Order: sequence, then structure tokens, then C-alpha cells
Amino acid sequence: MTQTTEPASDTSASDTTARTPAARRAARVHRAWFVAAVTFVTITGAAAFRSLPGLLIDPLHQEFGWSRGTIGAAVSINLALYGLTAPFAAALMDRFGIRRVVAAALVVIAAGSGLTVWMTTAWQLWLCWGLLVGLGTGSMALAFAATVTNRWFTQRRGLVTGILTAASASGQLIFLPVLSWTVQSHGWRPAAVTVSLAALAVVPFVWLLLRDHPADVGVKPYGADEFVPKPAPVPGAARRTLAVLSSAVRTGPFWLLAGTFAICGASTNGLVQTHFVPAAHDHGMPITAAASLLAVIGVFDVAGTIASGWFTDRFEPRRLLAVYYALRGVSLLFLPMLLAPSVHPPMIFFIVFYGLDWVATVPPTLALCREHYGEDSAIVFGWVLASHQVGAALVAYLGGLARDVFGSYDVVWYASGALCAAAALMALVIRRRPGGLSPAAA
Repeated sequence: MTQTTEPASDTSASDTTARTPAARRAARVHRAWFVAAVTFVTITGAAAFRSLPGLLIDPLHQEFGWSRGTIGAAVSINLALYGLTAPFAAALMDRFGIRRVVAAALVVIAAGSGLTVWMTTAWQLWLCWGLLVGLGTGSMALAFAATVTNRWFTQRRGLVTGILTAASASGQLIFLPVLSWTVQSHGWRPAAVTVSLAALAVVPFVWLLLRDHPADVGVKPYGADEFVPKPAPVPGAARRTLAVLSSAVRTGPFWLLAGTFAICGASTNGLVQTHFVPAAHDHGMPITAAASLLAVIGVFDVAGTIASGWFTDRFEPRRLLAVYYALRGVSLLFLPMLLAPSVHPPMIFFIVFYGLDWVATVPPTLALCREHYGEDSAIVFGWVLASHQVGAALVAYLGGLARDVFGSYDVVWYASGALCAAAALMALVIRRRPGGLSPAAA
């Protein structure tokens, strides 16, 4: 394949002067950017489900009489499986290809969300929200973005990681206002169907436009000096995933990255995404207003994550992580004082501030995985992501339980702020690997 594609690229280069300016600009756009665009759209569509749980806690509580702890347990199962599936998904993508794994995952998400329409008991909620959607979202998760970035890019990896990570926030931005209006105007069932249809709508894009490797279309990875042949499928995906974990757990950076990312998940997906809307509603704020604030977090999350990717290409990742976690912890300590029946400027400041920091931690964390674990970095990052989701799962459940016991979420906000301070210190303890990637290469 190398011999047939390299001359073609040389020929196209020699013919550049004969093309129109528009054609020359198109020729300069590397195929990797189109793959990244499809990946962005796919993650955005799948993110519809991530917008839903916080909106349904009160409606499910009112209709079925389930406690917030029971509903939070379903979210916990989902978040835990989301994380625990991710490292195996990275290995499955090596074995069966990105396109097949992601298409199958989207179908599972659609099935899990759609089946909730007919549920009548809590175990069905745990099965649909927890098991099916957890497995589906975990099979693409951030391991999807990491695999695409590692295969298609050798330069601008930090920036691309930031853009793809921001896709989840874009989905939140798009779907939260729509779903909150749907829940309030028509009930929670049409909202669940909307999520199911959104996941299914992305499947054709994945199947027709996504490619597993640059060699599939005869191009080099973006920024590479040489053509990279497509590696043979890797058998024993589960065995390889566990072998990589067995090796990584013997190193200090893995535990520090896993610990900091667990706190990241606890303070974002587990706490704010799941419990911000019901917590604001406790203070008299309408659900649609609270959901709109959460959507605004998504707006600034996009900007913050892309900026973090740009910073990661230029600055030391561990110092970036320390700053991100410290700022997040301070903001959470102030949140209980800001909740009120109406939206006021200090709350807007919190939303903007928290949005910029939401998943800004992903690009530097992934860069540190690449620095310390090389070719296995996508799988190692999958395990680090698993810790993120375990942390999120614990707080999703404990947050609901705390609300049932204390009648308030205040103790959860304060505890999460303290955990973020600990994460900042843990990030600074991570040592640089001798001969590791420079910031520009990360």
C-alpha cells in the first residue's frame, strides 16, 4: 500500500499550481481532520444520554416513589460500567476496528434508553440505565477519542484531544435545553425516546465515514514523516487489557493519575451533572432554569477543554492538572452560598468558571499517560478513565443518599471541594519520565 500511495501524493503536490485556490486549500486539509470531525459528531450524539439523568431524578421520584438513593444507584451502575468498559473498548478497537465497536455501542445506547419507556420497577431502571447504557457509553467513552488521536495524529495531539473531549460538552449544550423542555412539557418518556433516536442517528455517519487507520485510505498520520502501515488485528483483547493493567499498577504515576481522575469524576459527572439540577430545584429554581445553567457549563466546557489541549501542547501537564483541580475545589466550596430561586450574577460567574474547568483535566492526563506508557497509553488511559467513573459512581449514589439523610446537598459540595484540593497535591507529586515526551509532542 505504501508503494501505491506515496507516488500519488507526490503527483498531487506537483499538480498544485494547476488547481484553483479552493482546490489547493482542500488538498491541504488532511484526512485526519475529517476523521476527527466524524468522531466529534459521534461523541456529541452519544452525549445526549449524559444530559438526561439529572433531569429525571425528580420526575421518577414523583411517578414511582423511588428514593433519590435508588435512582442514584442506577446512575452509579451506569457510571461505573462506563469506566470499567473503557479499557476493554480500547483493546476491542485494536482487534475489531473503531467503526464496528462504535456502531455497536451506539445501538446498545439506543436500546437501553428506549426500553426505559416501559419500565415499572427499579431493577428495570438499573438494567436499562445502568447496564445497557453503561456498557454502550463505556465502549466509546474517551478511549474512542484517545484511539483516534493516537492513530491519526502525531502532531497537535493535545489540541485534538481537547476538541474531541469537548464533544461531550457540545452534546450537553445541544440536548440539555431540549430535554429539560421535553420533560417539563411532555414528561420524561419522550425525552428518553429523543436520546434513543439521537444515538441511532449517528450510526450511519460512523459506518460510512469513519475509518480505522490512515493506511486504510493510503495517507500518513497527520504530522508524520513516514507512511505507517496498518498493524495486524490484535487477538486476545481482554487478555491484553488486563496485562497492560498488571504492568501499569506496578508504577507510581498510574496510581496518582487514577486517584486524581477519580476525584475529577466525583466532582463533575457524579456530583454536578447528576445532582446540580435537583439541588437548584431544592432552592426554588425552576428545572428549566437549572438545566439551562448546566447547558451553559457545556458552552464554556468546549472553550476550556480546547484551550487546555492547546496549553498541554506547550506547558508541563502535571502543573496544569494541579491548577485545574485547585481552582475547581475553591469554586465548589462557594456553591452552597450561591444556590437561590433565581439566577444572579455570582451564580453565572460560578457556571462560567466551572465550565472552563469541567474536563480541562483530560488533555494533560492523556499526555501524561502517553509520556509514561507509550503504545499502551490508550488502554492505560482507559483504566484511568475507569477510576474517573468509579469516583463519579460513588458520588452519584452518595450525593442522593446524603440528600435523603440530611435534606440538603451542602455536605457533598464541601467534601468534593476538599477532595479537589487533595487531587491538586497528587498531581504535583507525579514525576516526569526521563526521556518522556516534550510538551510540543504530547
